[in-house]
Amino acid sequence: VQEKRIAIQPVRIGSAPEGAPAVAPAASAVAATCRGVEFADSVEVDGRALALNGLGLRLATLLEVKVYVAALYVVEPSRDATRVLEAGPPKRLVLHFLRDVDADDLNAAWDEGFARNAPDRVPALGAQLARLKAWMTDLRAGQQLVLTQRVDGAVEVEVAGRRAGSLDGEGLAAALFSLWLGPRPPNPALKAGLLGGGCD
Repeated sequence: VQEKRIAIQPVRIGSAPEGAPAVAPAASAVAATCRGVEFADSVEVDGRALALNGLGLRLATLLEVKVYVAALYVVEPSRDATRVLEAGPPKRLVLHFLRDVDADDLNAAWDEGFARNAPDRVPALGAQLARLKAWMTDLRAGQQLVLTQRVDGAVEVEVAGRRAGSLDGEGLAAALFSLWLGPRPPNPALKAGLLGGGCD
């Protein structure tokens, strides 16, 4: 049976008000496909071109349930996680969900991810993390969660095609992206894929 392919064009982050529909960018060439989801080879953030660094597959539980395909966009592609995390803005992470996930599970994943990869940052970022969790809604298969670090360092959050808001705070972006690129990602293959190792 031929796998269905879904063309995805991650949104361009601009100055739309919170809750406003995201605006899609001009078409870009498809660079890679994972689990039938196609991702553009580049996106634009604040006038800067970002290249697709890699795609990774989130697997959950011992049954390896396929939850989402993640795409990482950066200014200078690299296979070095530390280099990606320490690089200046902008950057973007797109999570394209392959199954339904409710808000409670998303927020549990935020708590677990920060506890595993940036526990020392949680006290200082408490208010920002509370805002992030408040924006979560139930996501359906085919919808996206998009995190974009803009040129000014702030992280804009898009949930299911709508801009939820912007997060500030020293060290927030690095801590946030470390949930996928830090020492204890959700699953090793996800991190490896985002660093260009293939989407398995």
